[in-house]
Amino acid sequence: MKAFGWAAFLALLAASVWAVQPDPARLAAGLPRLAGWLATGWPPDFSNPGDIARRAAETVGIATLGTVLAAILAAPFALLAARPVTRAALLRQPARGVLDGLRGVDGFVFALIFVAAVGLGPFAGMIGVALHSAGSLGKLWSEAFEAADPRPAEAILAVGGTKLQVARFALIPQTLPETAGALFYVWEFNIRASTVLGLVGAGGIGQELKNAVDLLDFNRLFAILLVVVGLTLAADRISAALRRSLA
Repeated sequence: MKAFGWAAFLALLAASVWAVQPDPARLAAGLPRLAGWLATGWPPDFSNPGDIARRAAETVGIATLGTVLAAILAAPFALLAARPVTRAALLRQPARGVLDGLRGVDGFVFALIFVAAVGLGPFAGMIGVALHSAGSLGKLWSEAFEAADPRPAEAILAVGGTKLQVARFALIPQTLPETAGALFYVWEFNIRASTVLGLVGAGGIGQELKNAVDLLDFNRLFAILLVVVGLTLAADRISAALRRSLA
C-alpha cells in the first residue's frame, strides 16, 4: 500500500511537470529584466499618501469584517460537523460537505463572483473572504471539538443535559484557546489575502497595485509593496500577541 502511494505521488509529480513545463532558461533570461525593473523602482513613490492609506484601510476592513462574518457562519456548521455534538451521520456529513465546499473555493474566486453580483468595491471582497474563511474556520473548530476531553460532555449528558448545553458548557470553554487561536490565524491570513482582491475590483490596496502594474510605475509599485509588507508584519505581531494572551 505504501509503495502504491509513492507510485501515485511520483505519477502526479511527473504529470505536474508535463502540465506546467517549468523552463529554467526562461527564468534565467527574465531575472536580469526583473532586476532592472526593481532598480528603477527606487526611491518608492509615496505621493498622494491618502489614496494608499484609504486602500490599506479597505484591506484591513475587508479582512476584519470578513473574518467576523466567517466566524458567525462557521459556528453552527462546526458544531454540526463535530461528533460529540452530532452523532447522526446524516446531519454530520452534510455539514462537513458544506465546509469542504466553502473551503474548496478560493476567496479570490468568491470575490470575483460577488463583484458581478453586488458591484465593484470592498463589500464584494468582504463576502468573498467570509465565505472561504467560514469553511476553513469550521473545519478547524470542528476538529478542535472532536479532540476535546469527552468526559465533561458525557457528564452533562448523563444528568439529562442537551447537545446545546454540551457545546456551551463543555466543548466551547475547553477548546477556547484553540478556537480563538484559529480565528486570529485566519484573520492574519485574510490580511495577506485581501491585498490582492483589488485585482478583480473587490477593493483594497490591490487596486492601487494593479494600477501601478498597468502603468509600469515601479516607483509606485515599490511603495505599495512596502505598505503590504507593513500590513502583513503588523497583523502577524497582533495575531501572535492575542494568541499568547490565551495560552
